[in-house]
Amino acid sequence: MSAHRTASSLLRRALQANGAFSALSGVVLIVAAEPLSAVLGLGMPAILIGIGAGLLVYAAVLFRNALGATINEAEALLAVILDAAWVAGSLVLILAGRLSVVGNWMVAIIADIVLLFAVLQFYALRRIRKGRAASA
Repeated sequence: MSAHRTASSLLRRALQANGAFSALSGVVLIVAAEPLSAVLGLGMPAILIGIGAGLLVYAAVLFRNALGATINEAEALLAVILDAAWVAGSLVLILAGRLSVVGNWMVAIIADIVLLFAVLQFYALRRIRKGRAASA
């Protein structure tokens, strides 16, 4: 198996895993908005419902790209950027001190998982581009 093919496979799997995690998170946020809002220390469950809906859309876009005949590298790079923005936003949210202690831990753990997806996707994209440059 060529390095390019291995990197493409890694990117495809990373996008699929990110999509699955995003979809699951979206469903949980929508279905359990009320109790999660209380645990997180938020006063408005509607915020979680909105975030959950956004995550479902994001998951659909990730799956569409991952399951296509070829991966759109620009969309994959956008996923890396959006994942990095999620991590940065999570840090800001934690530092703002608006959540409960449990809420801070939950946000931090999810941010760690999202960061892992961003790193895997970025690494695979880089390997694809290096492989393309080496064969040119």
